[in-house]
Amino acid sequence: MKCVILGAGKIARGFIGHLLYLSDIPFIFVEKFDGLVDLLNERGQYTVNILGNSEKNCVVKGVKAIPFADTEKVAEAIADADAVFTSVGGKNLGDLVPLLVKGIERKAEKGGNLNVVTCENWKLPATILKNGVEEAISEEAKEYFHTHVGITEAVIMRSAIESSPELLKQDPLIVNVQDFWELPVDASRIVGSLPDIKGLKLIESFTGFLERKFYTYNAANGTTSYLGALLGYEKIADAAHDERILKILDGVYQETAQALSKKHHFPLEEQLAFTLTSKRKLQDYTIVDFIERNARDPLRKLGPDDRLVGSARLVLEYGIKPDNLCIAIAAAIYYKSENDEFARELVRIRTEEGIDAVLENVCKLEPNGELGMLIKEKIALLKEWGWIHE
Repeated sequence: MKCVILGAGKIARGFIGHLLYLSDIPFIFVEKFDGLVDLLNERGQYTVNILGNSEKNCVVKGVKAIPFADTEKVAEAIADADAVFTSVGGKNLGDLVPLLVKGIERKAEKGGNLNVVTCENWKLPATILKNGVEEAISEEAKEYFHTHVGITEAVIMRSAIESSPELLKQDPLIVNVQDFWELPVDASRIVGSLPDIKGLKLIESFTGFLERKFYTYNAANGTTSYLGALLGYEKIADAAHDERILKILDGVYQETAQALSKKHHFPLEEQLAFTLTSKRKLQDYTIVDFIERNARDPLRKLGPDDRLVGSARLVLEYGIKPDNLCIAIAAAIYYKSENDEFARELVRIRTEEGIDAVLENVCKLEPNGELGMLIKEKIALLKEWGWIHE
């Protein structure tokens, strides 16, 4: 079986490509940036460093890449593949639709099943691609698309961290990754079967699993990042060991665990045990990850369905007061970073238009509603603690 990976970034190389290589499954990258395509083809290999477990380090060999712009070659690669993985970032999913349409139309002529697996930290990525392809594909290929193509989702729980300048000199394609090996995929949307990939875990009740991950891991990451930024930390693991942050983080875990347990009928004890895997990851000093990377784009991360506001809305829906989540939201509203255009815009909205404008236009909350008032209460609390300075 053959695979295509759309994207050649850290997760594409350090997780999807790594697992396929270890599974002896041939694959090819398709990448937007020509410089990265050239580098992959010139070197033909890259190193995957497993943080905290160097005996598992691996050199991925026989690497090839095609540029996005070479649509003929991309279409042919997709038509020859049994599975396509995407790892381009949620904002870029729309760019994949023309490539997939052309590849699926070519595949329809050759026959056989094709599964597309989204590996994005994004809301409903498979639906975005499916709707995009449905709208653009030719009438001749529509029946094939409906009967022989599956577009499904994976949850990416392995972190990939930027390498140091010293390591990049040795290997400009090197990736540092967490020692985590499972690739959970929504089984319900697969047509036929996926290749026998190391770590592949087919999940039947995927919606619950996805929400469990998002409202546990992502909410905790947002909490640690934005509170850590307020308190002057640079690295996630350092912030996750601060007792002041930990008290709030544990409260966030309790709030989301209760809501998820009620919604998806998980035993509460089981969900609380799952939160410990999130905390261990945040506190792992071998994962040298920076707050600025995780807090980047606060306008998106303060969105109504994202990690903090979305979690708070879920918690409130199940009759639990999201006190700790609202502290995290308050911290995120006061996030600053001169290197981040979205953070600069957040500062502008907050200082020129006021907190209510952030709540209404960014968080999509009623400023005087229950959540809006609770967030403003927590902003006052953070000022009282001396965590927010204006």
